[in-house]
Amino acid sequence: MHRRGFLAAGLATVLGSVRAAAQMKMDGMPGMDMGGHTGHDMGAAPQGVAVLPEGEALRDLPRLANEAGTPGLFKARLTAESATARFAEGLDTPILGYNGTSPGPLIEAVEGDRIEITFANRIADEASTIHWHGMPVPADQDGNPTDPVATGTDRTYSFDLPEGSAGSYWYHPHPHGKTAEQVYRGLAGAFVVKPKADPIPAAYGDTVLVFTDLRLAADGTLPDSTMTDLMNGRVGDHVLVNGQKNPSLTVPFGTKRHFRFYNATNARFLRLSFDAAPMTIIGTDGGLLEAPVAADDILLSPAERLELIVSFDKPGTAVLRTLDYDRGWMGPGRANDAGLTLFTVKVSQTPAEPVPPLPDTLRPIARFGAPAVSRRFVFTETMAMNASGMEMGFLINGAAFDMKRIDVVAKAGQVELWEIVNKADMDHPFHVHGTQFQVVEHERDGKVSEPAYRAWKDTVNVARGETVRLLLRQDRPGPRMYHCHILEHEQLGMMGIVDVQA
Repeated sequence: MHRRGFLAAGLATVLGSVRAAAQMKMDGMPGMDMGGHTGHDMGAAPQGVAVLPEGEALRDLPRLANEAGTPGLFKARLTAESATARFAEGLDTPILGYNGTSPGPLIEAVEGDRIEITFANRIADEASTIHWHGMPVPADQDGNPTDPVATGTDRTYSFDLPEGSAGSYWYHPHPHGKTAEQVYRGLAGAFVVKPKADPIPAAYGDTVLVFTDLRLAADGTLPDSTMTDLMNGRVGDHVLVNGQKNPSLTVPFGTKRHFRFYNATNARFLRLSFDAAPMTIIGTDGGLLEAPVAADDILLSPAERLELIVSFDKPGTAVLRTLDYDRGWMGPGRANDAGLTLFTVKVSQTPAEPVPPLPDTLRPIARFGAPAVSRRFVFTETMAMNASGMEMGFLINGAAFDMKRIDVVAKAGQVELWEIVNKADMDHPFHVHGTQFQVVEHERDGKVSEPAYRAWKDTVNVARGETVRLLLRQDRPGPRMYHCHILEHEQLGMMGIVDVQA
């Protein structure tokens, strides 16, 4: 049987048996229910399903207050704890939140600042960490799974934001075997680092939109993940924007708005289009591009970010919608993501005040020099039936993650070429801790192409059957993770450790 057929058939067999259980190889991973879910978010809700209100005014994310009175120092406290949210009228939903909210508070600092954030883990009976996703922080401050914070204890993360580090970062847990669950239960937040001199006109504003994924039972609870979720990554029934379903924003016509899009979902791929409103890409994961780039639609794989200028030139309604994207799926229950309405902008008849034009040049991005080392990482997946149920895994170079194993030894300051080869049956967004890289080419079906623009990235989607080549340099010594950012795949083995030596 063809390999893809074997995987689909094997999964269907397991899903048909309520007694089957996955044999997990990750420490602390519980057995999971094998049921499916609709994942559609389309049409009228079936009777007994929780209905989320739509069209409410877009809420600004709460800001994390700076407790320091010293210029150049950002000092605060983040507590991960049980909390309650109200997504549907009359239903309280138990979640995990940072300082009681999900998404967590927006952290905003300026390049050059000193950061001192005390993390209090108040999650019952679970270790956690805070991973500063994409940020140039020392290895011992990065919230790696090898550095857990035990329940009931505190840990202060301290690091400096170097010059040139302005960008759209985020923070989330990264404990061994519990990352996926802690994120889908609510632990994620945006961290914006501002430049000292911003080329984007202040009149454009700066609006953060964090996309999260929600599956809500009829009683308001968050259901446990299923076998389908483990295989494909957890995809919910609702995509939320700053914790709301299809919120709205009213602007005068002629408005140009600076948005930061964050895909903070476990596994949802978001191909997006803003109808009736032209989009211009100005930045990616690690900050601004060299020059603005017009776009009809954009793809955000899990963990990616984009900065956009959206022009609302005509009175009426502009809607941010999802378009179809086939990222591959194993077994039944594939969500139909096309045609979801995520965000509605009402453009009034009142004209906006004139604003300065967007600069033709945003900042320089230096090319990396010739690589001193080349490495190859091959993604595969495995699935087999045995007496205990189904054994499955997601592998890099044929091996599952082992916290006690160093997979790669690198030298600080040395440019490397990494070739990421996806031989698996679905797309895998690839993330490297501790640095930003430059994608140099994609290869698929024998065709090689270069990216549309040079950019700093910490996460890149590697489509099934595709090879992505990137240049990177780790400047800070210590152990760093690299992994698929479908969080369930990370937990099932698709992760490794690079030890960066001085």
